[in-house]
Formats: sequence, structure tokens, C-alpha cells
Amino acid sequence: MTLAAPLDLLKQARARFTQREIAAHVGKDIKTVRRWEKGETPCPSMLEPALRDLLHSSGRAKAGAATGDAQFRFVDLFAGIGGIRMGFEAHGGDCVFTSEWNDFSTKTYRENYPAGGEHALIGDIVSFPAEEVPSHDVLLGGFPCQPFSIAGVSKKNALGRPHGFECTTQGTLFFDVARIIAAKRPAAFLLENVKNLLSHDKGRTFDVILQTLRDELGYEVHYRVVDGQHFTPQHRERIIIVGFRGKTSFSWDDLRLPDSGPRLGSILHRTDGSEPVLPWDHDRFFDHAGKRVQPKYTLTPNLWTYLQNYAAKHRAAGNGFGFGMAYPDSVTRTLSARYHKDGSEILVYQGEQLRPRRLTPRECARLMGFPDTFRIPVSDTQAYRQFGNSVVMPVMREVARIMLPHVQTLLAEDTRHGSKQTLSLYS
Repeated sequence: MTLAAPLDLLKQARARFTQREIAAHVGKDIKTVRRWEKGETPCPSMLEPALRDLLHSSGRAKAGAATGDAQFRFVDLFAGIGGIRMGFEAHGGDCVFTSEWNDFSTKTYRENYPAGGEHALIGDIVSFPAEEVPSHDVLLGGFPCQPFSIAGVSKKNALGRPHGFECTTQGTLFFDVARIIAAKRPAAFLLENVKNLLSHDKGRTFDVILQTLRDELGYEVHYRVVDGQHFTPQHRERIIIVGFRGKTSFSWDDLRLPDSGPRLGSILHRTDGSEPVLPWDHDRFFDHAGKRVQPKYTLTPNLWTYLQNYAAKHRAAGNGFGFGMAYPDSVTRTLSARYHKDGSEILVYQGEQLRPRRLTPRECARLMGFPDTFRIPVSDTQAYRQFGNSVVMPVMREVARIMLPHVQTLLAEDTRHGSKQTLSLYS
């Protein structure tokens, strides 16, 4: 038996459990689990039964959620490909409603999260009546970040277009979140966006968001910027805003952020013969017979020459624009939705004799913390866009973990004191 099976099972388990939880289940120290995950020591084949049992127990919990035994119900707005959803499902949540307007993202979402029971998947949330959103305990929303991101603001300025809340097609979608919170009064919410949201328009944009959530909707609000590199080998800072319909003892200090996260080598295709054969990928990204990444991901001579010349020009001008070379022991730059264009922010070093290559879409999935069970039914171009716009899933899973006790407390209070009240100001 090769070591591919237990290592693949470990990766699947890490999509649902913390290193500490896995260590407790298999009877090992957390540092040992960390070394397996980083590839510093082999994951022993004898662990396969224990890991399968752990995944099976998680599957039973998820099945229970689908049959009404869920610990909480949530809605997934601006869902993308479901990265936030996956983090909350890992803790017993049942998704009862999804909104995603992009057809390609919807295709990937449906492939990985089949709808059933009360679950509905609708397109644009703007025209959807808030009252028709199912009752839920937690609202999740990665509302569009392009109007607030550094790249998004620069592009819109260059085109002479408005940004932030002045951007009518995306920036005001936050207020659609607000009207649903007002109408349905969930026990809690989680909103995710780019770090630049804090400083956009000299902080005025974020002040409006806080005023809306705290003063108008009456929620206790906490926010923090979290870097995904604690969980995956990618520097990716995102602001996470959580709110509770009532006073809580919630603290960001409860987050378990590993001091040293994994490195790029842990998510790259393995050329030693241990790369798992995924029936939904086959040889699309990796040539298993040749034990190599498919050649199409290596940059063409013309593109590599262009990127080198572009970087040299900007170095001469005294700025830092240029490609980002990544090595097995690296933490990469932030994966962006434009990665399909030239891959310049993350180029994988292949030695002096070979040109660098892009990450494959499967490697991008791993870089965002998605398990290998996650299916990629769209073209490479669309896959790059989807992962570049997604979230680092283990971050969402960890935030869900520290939110859940407070959600349960609020739900218990609802049971004791009767139903919650709605607000009409966003109807």
C-alpha cells in the first residue's frame, strides 16, 4: 500500500476538523498531525481506518442535519462556490437557502452541494423579497468585494467609474444583506470582505456598515482581519464581521490560529507517484502515468519573456510590480480572480532548466483549503476566477467554531422568551 490513501484522507478530514480534533481521534500529538500535513513525516497507512471512521462520523452528522437534526440553520448569500458554507456545515449547520448570480459559480455549487428538502438556490438577491427567505439562525454573506478592493478601486478609477457604495451594481449589495437581517432577525451573521474595506473612502464606508449593523439593526458586532496563511500556504488577509442578536461573551481571542502554517509544497501535485487519482479529475491537471503536471500549465516562452521584461521595467522605475515566484517552502501571494490571465502573482518554480508554471485549478482549490473531494466542473478560466474570488475555507470553519456556542445560547433564549421581532426599516 502507498501512503497516498491516508494522506488524502487526512486532507479530507482537515476540511472538517481541526488538527487538535484529528489528533484526539487518532490518539496522536497535535504536532505529529501538523508534521503529517506539512509533509515533514509520512502519514502512516495504519491510520487509514481511524481517519475513515472520523470522516464517516462527520458524514452521519451532515446527514442528520439534512433530516432535521441540525444544530442550526443558515442561509448562504453571495455564495460563490460555497467556501463559507462548507466551514459552517463542518459544525452541524444545515443550509436552507442560497443566492448566487453567476451561472458558472452556480454550476460548481450545484455539483458540490446538491439542493434538497427546504433548500432553494436563487440568482440575484436584489429583487428577491426578504420575507420569502426561509427562517434561519445564521446569515452568511461574502458580499462582493470588487468595489472595495485595492485592485477594484484602481480599475474603477482608471475607467472613471464609481466605487464603494456609489457602485450601484455591487457596492450597495450590503444593503440587501441588511434588509434580510431586518426582516428575518437571525441569531447571528458572518460577513466577509477584503481588508481594504476598512480604509475605503478614508474609513467612511466601513463606518456606514457598522452604523447600519449596530445602530439601525441592533446587533452586537465584532470584526477582525484574519490572514489565511495560518491554515494554507497563502498570504490572504480578509476582514470578517460577525454579529449577534443580543449580548454575548464572544471574543476573537478564542480563535485557534497555528503559529506556523503549511508551505506551498504541501498542496502541490506530487511527482513521486503518490498523487491521488481523483475520478472526477482523471488526468485533467496531472499526468499520472508520466508523474508530472500537465505541460499546458508551464508558461510559454513568449509569456515568460514578457513577464520578465515587465518586472525589469518596474524595478528600474523603483516600484515592486512584477511576478511572484513561489517555491515549495514558500507562502504565496494572494490568489486573485485574474490568475487565469498570466498567473503572474503565483508562479511555481520548476528549476533553472524549465520555465515556471501556473498552479493547476486543483492546486488552487487546495490553496483555498478545499478538500480533494471538491469537484471542478467548469473550464480552467472559470475555475481560476472562482477560487480567486473564494474564501480560505478553514478560516471560515474556525470562525464558525467560536461563533456556535453563542448562537446556541441565543437560540435557547428565543425558546424561553418567545419569537424574535422583525424590523420594518429595510422592508
